[in-house]
Amino acid sequence: WDDGQYPPEKSDHPVADVSWYDAQAYCQWLSKKTGKNYRLPSEAEWEKAARSDDGRIYPWGDDFDPAKANTEEAKIGDTSPVGQFSPQGDSPNGCVDLAGNVWEWCADWFDENEYKNRKIVVKDPSGPPKGSSRVLRGGSFSDNRNYARSANRDRGYPDLSYGLNGF
Repeated sequence: WDDGQYPPEKSDHPVADVSWYDAQAYCQWLSKKTGKNYRLPSEAEWEKAARSDDGRIYPWGDDFDPAKANTEEAKIGDTSPVGQFSPQGDSPNGCVDLAGNVWEWCADWFDENEYKNRKIVVKDPSGPPKGSSRVLRGGSFSDNRNYARSANRDRGYPDLSYGLNGF
């Protein structure tokens, strides 16, 4: 951004190149401004929004389609307007852009073995109580369809901004 202003042509794009702390600060600012509670989703909430009740591979179903998400296969090469792939790329829950565009920060700390270590099925599990990196989900415009799978997980250091991470 130049002088704290986003480029006008990006006004309807996802926020990108922000740290986890930046995303948290935005949620706090918006909560204060509107009087409503805004926060980053937990990893479990994000995955439920993307996979729905049937455990689908992509938000729209089990077969990849480059016309339904801004991934490497779409050949856009940059962020795209939020909702550009809606409704065809939406999840059954009505969520948009959960595959591609930008990696989305989640509230939880990342633990590579989080699912392997869980001994029982837990409804709406919380992530580990501490860690060094935070959960990222959804893949980005520069990642291929494997990264856009709804079950794919990644991590990022919460204090680092990276052009593909956002909300």
